[in-house]
Amino acid sequence: MRAYFQMFAGYNAWANHRIHAACALLDEADYLADRGAFFGSIHGALNHLIVTDRMWLARLRGEPLPPDALDAVVFHDLAALRAARTHEDAALSDHVAGLTDEALAGVFRWTRKADGATVTQPLWAALAHIFNHQTHHRGQVHGLLSQAGQDPPSLDLPVFQKASGLGFID
Repeated sequence: MRAYFQMFAGYNAWANHRIHAACALLDEADYLADRGAFFGSIHGALNHLIVTDRMWLARLRGEPLPPDALDAVVFHDLAALRAARTHEDAALSDHVAGLTDEALAGVFRWTRKADGATVTQPLWAALAHIFNHQTHHRGQVHGLLSQAGQDPPSLDLPVFQKASGLGFID
């Protein structure tokens, strides 16, 4: 099970790098334009992912949650956001690399920020949500890039797997 989540941590970092590189090709007005998405703009969606990843990493480490709201804009320019994204992806990858199969099967308790409810589940299920959440919002950004006239990069898992040598036998 550990190898599965290590693959997704690697995929997450790879896909985030690709989507941020595509965003860097936009002019600032297109990047910041409110396109009617859940977090308004591409910038809003990417900031949401930083906020939630910081929350999840704090939960995983047993640390207090950062104070930011789910829709907070914690970085006001793409360059700073990209640097933070790289840092968060590395921190999440490092955390996952240190997990054992026993830890992944263990009970994990966390508190939902939206309503204060306590959630109890296996750690692997929480990690599955973290990576699925990233994929969900990256997909939104992918669509917003298309709306902005960009040709977004492929974010397909098999493309990553082939590029990284995972899951392919040649």
